Amino acid sequence: TNASILCILIKEHRLFCGAHKPIFPEMPKEGECRWGKSNSAVLLVITMVWSGEHRGFAVRTFFENGRSFVATQRAFRLQFNLARHDPVPHRNVIANWVRTFEETGSTLRLRGSGRPKTARTPENLIRVSEAIVQSPTRSARKHSIALGISNRSVRRILHQDLFFHPYKIMIVQELSPLDYENRMNCSQEMLNRIHARSTFFSSDEAHFHLSGAVNKQNFRYWAENNPRQIHERPLHSPKVTVWCAISKFGVIGPYFFEENGQTVTVNAERYVSMLDNFFEPQLEELMEETNMGDIWFQQDGATAHTARVSMTKLRQMFPTISSL
Repeated sequence: TNASILCILIKEHRLFCGAHKPIFPEMPKEGECRWGKSNSAVLLVITMVWSGEHRGFAVRTFFENGRSFVATQRAFRLQFNLARHDPVPHRNVIANWVRTFEETGSTLRLRGSGRPKTARTPENLIRVSEAIVQSPTRSARKHSIALGISNRSVRRILHQDLFFHPYKIMIVQELSPLDYENRMNCSQEMLNRIHARSTFFSSDEAHFHLSGAVNKQNFRYWAENNPRQIHERPLHSPKVTVWCAISKFGVIGPYFFEENGQTVTVNAERYVSMLDNFFEPQLEELMEETNMGDIWFQQDGATAHTARVSMTKLRQMFPTISSL
């Protein structure tokens, strides 16, 4: 269905909003009746949706009355019992219906067939879907070759018809079936043994490389010829090793493992030195400020953490030390 807009402009458009502006500063939505007032004009805008009965009567009456738009509008008002100020089809709308009827034999505008789809057919959609389900890691280019469909058509089917997205693989640490069970048991044991009023510290080190990293997937260099752009990185990238411990009261750290301004490897001696000179004083200061209750300290099984000298220091700091 088409909408017919009846506009009654009492004064000229130039006086209403200027010759350089459109006649409607803001077009109303369908079905909306709006009065617009200014110092020099009053505008009524009504949108109507005409049915097939309306169209057929208007076209027939138009021919019966010698192609008179005024006679057609008067007969239309009488036929459908419209009041004096109710809208009737504009002459341009009637002319459009008549032209459509003469060209197609119908007052309804026929949808153009457009360019027929030769690749994105239901059969090809099923073929592409089955191929993707069978080999989800194969590239779209290889699928297009195997299916005999252009690469662009395959990508359009994947994006626009099947609503697929090419997700990137994630590289994570390998876990054995036993690891999942151990993690679940450890988590349950922590919930059972650690009271809600206790303080739990989780600690670890991390390496931060200083040379920077370039993601070549996100980097593009636009040029007429290939500039052979490269990014050099050292074999042994400079880095810093940082330790910290976090709890519900905040973070203790960071602590940088350095000697003479140079990053050093974490061994048992340096780890004990950090516990003795950094973590223990910070912990004592925090205990004076807050009621921490029972303290639980967690560390991973790195060699520097589980060495005899390290465990001796931890037993000194936490006499009731236990393992989970």
